[in-house]
Amino acid sequence: MGLFGKKKAENKKTPICANSGAKGTVKVLGSGCKACHQLYDNALKATEGTGIKVEYITDLQKIAEYGVMSMPALVVNGKVVSAGKILKPADIARLAAK
Repeated sequence: MGLFGKKKAENKKTPICANSGAKGTVKVLGSGCKACHQLYDNALKATEGTGIKVEYITDLQKIAEYGVMSMPALVVNGKVVSAGKILKPADIARLAAK
């Protein structure tokens, strides 16, 4: 119950969870810095020829929805699997295959 007996407006945003991402998606979350671009390039190399879709997200509001505090971050199938470091293509390929 809100102030003065009025009901509090409910947040109707759907939370991001592990099952919300489409199968076979990799997202790189970053502000556009050199490290973020490097992780994006590595993700493209890792998923080349696999049919996995790679997205690069720079919108800070969307990044905040994932609860990520350090960038770059890697999201695989809706789940944050890495934050604050640049992964090698082989590591990304291993995470994306799960």
